Amino acid sequence: MVRVEKDTLGEVKVPDSVYYGPQTARAVENFKVSDEKLPEAFIKAQATIKIASAKANIQLGKLDHGIGEAIIQAGIEVREGRLDEHFVVDAFQSGAGTSQNMNANEVIANRALEIQGFARGRYDIIHPNDHVNMSQSSNDTTHTAIHISAMETIHSDLLPIVIELHSILNARSSEFMGIVKPGRTHLQDAVPITLGQEFSGYARMIELAIDKIYRAKDDLGELNMGGTAIGTRLNAPEGFGNIAVSEVNNITGLHFRLARNAFEATQGADAILNASAALRNLAVSLIKIANDLRLLSSGPRAGIGEIDLPAVQPGSSIMPAKVNPVMAEMLNMAAFQVIGNDTTIMMAAQGGQFELNVFTPVLASNLLRSIRILTGAIDSFNRRCLQGITANVEHCAKLAESSLALATSLAPKIGYEKAAEIAYQAHRENKTIKEVVTEMQILTEEEMSELLDPMKLTGVGK
Repeated sequence: MVRVEKDTLGEVKVPDSVYYGPQTARAVENFKVSDEKLPEAFIKAQATIKIASAKANIQLGKLDHGIGEAIIQAGIEVREGRLDEHFVVDAFQSGAGTSQNMNANEVIANRALEIQGFARGRYDIIHPNDHVNMSQSSNDTTHTAIHISAMETIHSDLLPIVIELHSILNARSSEFMGIVKPGRTHLQDAVPITLGQEFSGYARMIELAIDKIYRAKDDLGELNMGGTAIGTRLNAPEGFGNIAVSEVNNITGLHFRLARNAFEATQGADAILNASAALRNLAVSLIKIANDLRLLSSGPRAGIGEIDLPAVQPGSSIMPAKVNPVMAEMLNMAAFQVIGNDTTIMMAAQGGQFELNVFTPVLASNLLRSIRILTGAIDSFNRRCLQGITANVEHCAKLAESSLALATSLAPKIGYEKAAEIAYQAHRENKTIKEVVTEMQILTEEEMSELLDPMKLTGVGK
């Protein structure tokens, strides 16, 4: 069953079971690309904009109260996810998200018509453009929906998980602070470090990443409400933007503010670019941490083997009893994807021309995908790997005592060249630095105890 609706290009057959209308139906036919849709968080943000705009238009006397209330009720249903199946436009679609905006306008208009007791398609009563899109444009709503959806998902989903990651790393740092091991630079032995000191570096990396995410959140707080066509605020009544932003704050429980310059907010993508950069920086730190954990746990017989990661699944279809660092590998792959998404966002951000960046759909898709991927990957990594890491204390100590880099502490006492000679001799004879120094009788027992105790060289307790 179909119903026949009209837009400015003519008649369109629309399935009778759907809430969307002719412009969305055209977009479905035009953009058969990926079967990927913009995320639910974006649709939720679109609904927030339509609700807030209807409330502002009612307050300003521009929108009939009855029509406005029906639009608000329909918007609430969309925001609650009850009409997600009717948002059907491919993520790769018309520039500026015009099709996506019309998808929201048509779904909300048709549902509002039902709420008032009318049939779908009676746009002479509630019109997708004239009423649902009142005081708005795709130019402003798509940018605004990206900011709202990114802010909401970062606030409620990503940040709590990243903060938990930081907390676990701090706890591991404290737990492992007394475990001495060799440091490594250039993948070669370096002076001793404690496992706790090593983990404290990881914790600080994540702390810095969290700071960057908070700064990105602040940038996302600017909303281009009422900017309408290219930022001119054409067809939006005086005061609309401030009222609409206030209503968005009431709906979301977050703090947004009106964009200082609607022209920048329409043609630029600075806040989106900054948010993606913060996620990329987090991803890079995660890759470094995951790689270190894979190396530190390598073995169990032929690797470094200083830590053990939880065994969560068999690691080979052919080698019995093999266990792989799969959670760290998963974290790596998720982070790689986020970096790829950031490259797409960078290209889209620089690709806008003149008064409008038209590549907002791909900005939205990739930014929200990065947030979702990082949230899920870090949460799984926290629960299935990081919380269960254990240290091989005796093995760490043995490796620290055998490190040739212990000769570093001798240099101030006997000189760099003599210390190097001792290290080379220890390596040739497969002895420890302490054994060679003892044989050479160049230091007292007290001096050796002070200079060649790996734990004392880490600076722990100073």
